[in-house]
Amino acid sequence: MDLTERPRRLRRDGIRGLVSETDLSASDLIAPVFVDATTDERRPIESMPGHERVPIDEAVDRVEEIRETGVEAVIVFGIPESKDETGSRAWATEGVVQEAVRRISTATDAYVITDVCLCEYTEHGHCGVIEPDARADPTLTVENDPTLELLAKTAVSHAEAGADMVAPSSMTDGMVGAIREALDEAEYADVPIMSYAAKYESAFYGPFRDAADGAPAFGDRRHYQMDPANRREAIREVELDVRQGADVLMVKPALPYLDVVSDVREHFDRPVAAYNVSGEYAMLHAAAEKGWLDLEETAYEALLSIKRAGADLILTYFAEDIADRL
Repeated sequence: MDLTERPRRLRRDGIRGLVSETDLSASDLIAPVFVDATTDERRPIESMPGHERVPIDEAVDRVEEIRETGVEAVIVFGIPESKDETGSRAWATEGVVQEAVRRISTATDAYVITDVCLCEYTEHGHCGVIEPDARADPTLTVENDPTLELLAKTAVSHAEAGADMVAPSSMTDGMVGAIREALDEAEYADVPIMSYAAKYESAFYGPFRDAADGAPAFGDRRHYQMDPANRREAIREVELDVRQGADVLMVKPALPYLDVVSDVREHFDRPVAAYNVSGEYAMLHAAAEKGWLDLEETAYEALLSIKRAGADLILTYFAEDIADRL
């Protein structure tokens, strides 16, 4: 062996950390908060151990619990008191997200991001205005252009309530441009957009749909979310959002799409976010409950891999647990 080649020299304690190529810190993490207008007490989310839906009155307390771990950024999801065909509670001035954001932004120094979508608010569970015959014809789903107006109204209502950033997640063509134009016209030009720019039609979303009560009542979302088979298409999708004014670029899910995270990091100079989704969280918990792996070590390794792939920000249900370790 060539004695000049000894990589193990740099793996010993003392030097190991100094030459570590990737760092994970609490400032990299975004913690989800589920606010439920239908309850006056916290409700555990069975498929996501350790997480709860909280009533509006406890939204501030929930955010302060997160901040105590060192995580300063949260993303707010809402469960409304009622639903209708168009999801009108999504942009209601007194809606669940709007009221929660007003309280959180007034009472805390947290950085507040809001999810901008309609699926939690529509009776049918799809992410926009559905085509007239969509319930009977599986080849039909969401009408693109009529949905844009509703997403823009929702984003502006979040900004008015005090959101620091809005995050459109519906994968509607043109959503970033419509939202950017609406925010600018409403004099919220300083509110950035974190676009779910490459969001795949994934089987890993199951627990979230339980948490946010947003599962489709019929059909699926394959006609507007990306095909898991496609990698190059993600670059085209992300480029469109960049042209329309996206400030942060999200890839969702994270672990099954680390190649896409890496591609986006390589091709674009915007901050890159990755969503470590509910199914990724739940499967590690399930394996840990069986004693098959160490939950904390595996979660840390998973998030480190996302950061190593090129993500600047990680939206994760592990945020509090891992931040405590860091």
